[in-house]
Amino acid sequence: MSTRSVALRVRATECVGMYTLLRVQRGPIDPGLPGQFFMLRAEGLLLPRPMSLCTAAAGELGFLIDPIGTGTETLARLRRGDEVAVLGPLGHGFPLDATRPVLVGGGIGIAPLPYLSETLGRPPALLGFRSDAHAVAAELVPQADVVIDPVRVTEPLADLLVASPEATPLACGPEPMLEAVARLASHAWLAHEAPMACGYGACYGCVVPIDGELKRLCLEGPTVRASRLYEHCGDALSPAQARTAPEAGVAA
Repeated sequence: MSTRSVALRVRATECVGMYTLLRVQRGPIDPGLPGQFFMLRAEGLLLPRPMSLCTAAAGELGFLIDPIGTGTETLARLRRGDEVAVLGPLGHGFPLDATRPVLVGGGIGIAPLPYLSETLGRPPALLGFRSDAHAVAAELVPQADVVIDPVRVTEPLADLLVASPEATPLACGPEPMLEAVARLASHAWLAHEAPMACGYGACYGCVVPIDGELKRLCLEGPTVRASRLYEHCGDALSPAQARTAPEAGVAA
């Protein structure tokens, strides 16, 4: 696969609960591997925004957007026929040979999971949301068990890992959730997040600790093995601790 930068036309924007699914024509863009990302820039935006590929229907690319700031609101307001600049695919995706994968998502962190689920043949999925309105997006992920705040998505995950310790969590969500997943399973793969201005290593805006050193997430990740991100992975949470640990909360 090759990285390309092209201007694509919007096919549609659809409301999915509290989120917006932006569907653009695929053109010459390769969808890449689930967990890789694309830089999207619409007219009026100085800088692009990094987005995971959510869906890869024939001839199009779909991006799930949480319109909470200037950049994401601008992208969510695009309409059919509008133009958006797309650069990608970028970074490293999830491993597709993981043993007994289980998808874990928190809030807008479910964005890469529909494409990942399709690629892996619809494995089990655990999703957490802050409200029923946000949880409407769970319809994008087959075979998903859903929990709503104050229940944490790490609670059913802890129980699952007790029954099947060989299962491999493939997770995306807020950092507190990812840290809790890492404590449950050091072999998990996490789609981490950091501010990105370029997406290909030039700006150094996405530097995070990996392997005990500061590294550019856009080049090392965004999907990274849990043990490379968190030093305390060996401090595994029990199912009971997963229900009460403050860092085990799920994002919205």
